[in-house]
Amino acid sequence: MNHEDLLDRYARLIVHSGVNVTDGQELVMTAPIDAVALVRRITEHAYRAGATLVTTLYADDAATLARFAHASDKSFDSAPAWLFDGFANAFKAGAARLAIIGEDPSLLAGQDADKVTRANRARSKAYRPALELIAGHAINWCVVAAATPAWARSVFPDKAPDTALDSLWRAIFTCSRADAADPVAAWVQHSRRLRERTDFLNAKRYKALKYKGPGTDLTLGLVDGHVWKGGASVAKNGVTCNPNIPTEEVFTMPHKDRVDGILSSTKPLSYQGTFIEGIKVRFEAGRIVESHADKGADIFATMIGTDEGAARLGEVALVPHSSPISASGIVFNNTLFDENAACHIAVGQSYSDTLANGGSMSKDALAAAGANASLIHVDWMIGSGALDIDGVLADGRTEPLMRKGEWAA
Repeated sequence: MNHEDLLDRYARLIVHSGVNVTDGQELVMTAPIDAVALVRRITEHAYRAGATLVTTLYADDAATLARFAHASDKSFDSAPAWLFDGFANAFKAGAARLAIIGEDPSLLAGQDADKVTRANRARSKAYRPALELIAGHAINWCVVAAATPAWARSVFPDKAPDTALDSLWRAIFTCSRADAADPVAAWVQHSRRLRERTDFLNAKRYKALKYKGPGTDLTLGLVDGHVWKGGASVAKNGVTCNPNIPTEEVFTMPHKDRVDGILSSTKPLSYQGTFIEGIKVRFEAGRIVESHADKGADIFATMIGTDEGAARLGEVALVPHSSPISASGIVFNNTLFDENAACHIAVGQSYSDTLANGGSMSKDALAAAGANASLIHVDWMIGSGALDIDGVLADGRTEPLMRKGEWAA
């Protein structure tokens, strides 16, 4: 099958299995400027599905760099709150959200770290109203990827530019099941398998998970009434969507005050145009009290210092080491893909729908239950073929859950 056919199948999959645009619904899309070919295919399929209006905002790496080269210092404490307020208003009015990612993972690596940090903080504050609606699953939403030249160079540095770009597109199509005989049907089956795993975990009612692996010895408590989720889910507006394509994870809500021990990353984290590698942290009573990184330590320290909740966990996710993305042998330098190659955690904002009745609870009630609140939500990978995880039952007994990175039950 040629590239154009695969691109069209991918776009159709995104519209019908990913964000699942419904008849009469608006779609708000963001994308890198290099993804215009995919955006046009998605727009066509969205209108065919009944979308009333498709609005796309493009990001341009060159324009981003121009800010760091020429803008005044005070610029980096600003963000377009009016734009993000518009997003929030659109979501409140029923619009669906689609984010296409593909930015250069190291775009800002050579820029002033203080300016990067301040710009990220300003953006996080401005985006908060929209993020809360997404995190609360108020709407159908989805994050997907498009191959771009800069991203392809980072993944395949030894290949010619055109070959690298083609290789990355092929990897995206394969990991997203767009090359299946019937991609939409393949996603129905995949979601069913993930649902079987979440049903198993929800029946277990573990009160905590114990992690053991190289550089990791951690006890992670789960909130009472936690709900494991994975694959397709139903938003509060009644629309079933797949928030991430691809996805191989099952995930739930850790208790913000019940995490203790040491934890080490197993893959690099690409965060806002910078790389953070070799992360090592120590938790006490849910909070990171010591942190280290072999690369990007200053960015990581500032990230977890964004606010009170940025140094606490908002998500825990389990992924078998043999997942298709891990089996590809590719380090994507992109969290959407790399998080689905390994077990991971996320610092920052919790997803309220991973707590029973969480979607109808007040902020105070969520906090009292153990949910975390923050301006950020950043996933980083801790899984490998050397990681063991035990489930802790309500009576304190433990049982094997994962061994050497694979499901033990």
